[in-house]
Amino acid sequence: MELDKNRIALGIKQPWAELILRGKKTIEVRSRSTNVRGSIYLYTSKKTATETYAVKAIQDHELDNCKFPLGLIVGSVEIAECRLTTPQDTVKSCLSPLELENRYAWILKNPIRFSKPQPVRFLPYGIWFYPFYRRKESSA
Repeated sequence: MELDKNRIALGIKQPWAELILRGKKTIEVRSRSTNVRGSIYLYTSKKTATETYAVKAIQDHELDNCKFPLGLIVGSVEIAECRLTTPQDTVKSCLSPLELENRYAWILKNPIRFSKPQPVRFLPYGIWFYPFYRRKESSA
């Protein structure tokens, strides 16, 4: 499989990446908005989320957290839009209304799971990163 070396990746913990790839989680909830649109890679963090709502999502969707790929690019997804969350986003975000307060909904479409998760050359240095090269620092 040939990857686009210039595509940006989003670092995300499991089980959220798995739920995105299954099409169950179509809203990624973040504290900040994003102007990024189009196809991005999904990179799974090396640790699984342990918050109560993550454990609940694993149980609710009958996931086997021992089989989650970690520390790899597992697929891609498109970011179609970004807006403030609403209480109606609970099902599509796999979160409760409490976790949605004062957050942004990144609307996701067209998830693609890679048949073989891919290693990265460079590890994340924020939520967004380029997995195959270091971006040159601005001289400004």
